[in-house]
Amino acid sequence: MTIDTLSCYCGSAKLYANCCAHYLRGEQKPPTAEALMRSRFTAFCLKDADYLLASLHKEPRAKDSRKALLRSFGGTQWCSLKVIRCQQGICGQQRGEVEFAAFYLDGDTSGQLHERSRFVFEEGCWFYVDGDILPPISLARNEACWCGSGRKLKKCHPE
Repeated sequence: MTIDTLSCYCGSAKLYANCCAHYLRGEQKPPTAEALMRSRFTAFCLKDADYLLASLHKEPRAKDSRKALLRSFGGTQWCSLKVIRCQQGICGQQRGEVEFAAFYLDGDTSGQLHERSRFVFEEGCWFYVDGDILPPISLARNEACWCGSGRKLKKCHPE
């Protein structure tokens, strides 16, 4: 089984080959801010620093970004993504916001990144600019578990 035949990390329910692979391989550009955010999550899952830096707006890009990014990968395993809300960020618009919760494991510790991300469209491409970290969300017991198992939270990780 190759990565192309697996479900995409971004949670779209498509195969990786039919989803974020096109963006990470440089074959296509994400058409919306949400597509860019989903592809960046996939890049974090795959530890693809080149894609993450290329899709980062030039304003926040720093010389030490690559080193910091590589350090941040560490033992983090990104498990699942929940897109909560999208505002603007579609074809013909210059700005967009995407609110999401990304769930991860770091060693034996589980965690969540809940962020409202800002994107800009320049030179024919969407770029991640920055984001506001928000308080963690709570999942309902009957929602899919954050770990990506496909089971309901109440059956997988009851808290």
